[in-house]
Amino acid sequence: MEWLEASTENCPVQRTLDVVGEKWTLLILRDAVNGVRRFDDFHRHIGLSEAVLSDRLRKLVTAGILNTVPYREPGSRSRNEYRLTRKGWDLWPALMALSQWGEAYTLGSEGPVLDIRHTDCDAPVRVVVECSADHSTVHPGDVTARLGPGAQPRR
Repeated sequence: MEWLEASTENCPVQRTLDVVGEKWTLLILRDAVNGVRRFDDFHRHIGLSEAVLSDRLRKLVTAGILNTVPYREPGSRSRNEYRLTRKGWDLWPALMALSQWGEAYTLGSEGPVLDIRHTDCDAPVRVVVECSADHSTVHPGDVTARLGPGAQPRR
């Protein structure tokens, strides 16, 4: 069976996009990675409607990407902060890869909004694809893609 003959129902890219592949969801995750935790702060910073924000936060909590932690400002009702779970933090490399691509292909001379650097040496951080056997960085021409055990024929 070849790639074009394989069903994509079990494709991890497709399944990931089913969970986080919407623009507002990715922007919520971007802000959460950068320390935004409260509904009003997400709303103000991203600029989406309260209804859409509520829906996306609910979906991220249901998916286990964010969890809620109650807080209460003096004189106000109890509310929730939204915090990334381990599952949520595991999306950080994907967000960094999107940012890296955007810096290379969509920015003008003004430069990026955030300059992400390694704390120990102050070098810029970049996303790379590596071989799991600790070989060097690999590129598309360096890999072989084979159908995996989850591949099923297209219906």
